[in-house]
Amino acid sequence: MSTALLTLASTFLLVLAVELPDKTLVATLVLTTRFRAWPVFAGVAVAFAVQSAIAVAFGHALTFLPDALVATVVAALFGLGAFLLLREGFSADSDGEEDAARSGPGPVSFARAALTSFGVLFAAEWGDASQLATAALAARYGAPFTVGLGAFLALIAVAGIAVLLGRKVRNRIHPKKLQRFAGFVFAGLTVIATWQAVTA
Repeated sequence: MSTALLTLASTFLLVLAVELPDKTLVATLVLTTRFRAWPVFAGVAVAFAVQSAIAVAFGHALTFLPDALVATVVAALFGLGAFLLLREGFSADSDGEEDAARSGPGPVSFARAALTSFGVLFAAEWGDASQLATAALAARYGAPFTVGLGAFLALIAVAGIAVLLGRKVRNRIHPKKLQRFAGFVFAGLTVIATWQAVTA
């Protein structure tokens, strides 16, 4: 397997594991119950593209710094991601999103539904674990396009699951368990990056 393909696959799998139990899935589920599927999907896709580009640009900028400093920043990003995921994974369940999901789709124009979906997901992704992971991976691998593409495809996959399966997805998976698993993965990556920073 080539380095580019390995980078793409690892980014895709990590971001997918992070986002499946995250607020991104829940927000998209709620939006899909309120608006038609296609404008929701279009809005969140554009939001994901912009957020992935921002994360990759930040991560790529880190590659111009000394290796030890880059490894330290990467460790900090993964550590923050682990903290956010584990905090959510061990917090009490909230029924707010599920109650909101009970309202039916409204007669709203494509543009309005897409813009609303864009705004919700664009705001939700700021400082999110997947954005931190994308920035950290872009800095670590030095392949901004490949990392950005992998992250974007993972986000689109999550949005597609939410749009196609709706509330059934949330009933069939265990969001808290997935968040805990992803949090421990991030913690492991934090240890590795910290070791690299110390030995650089």
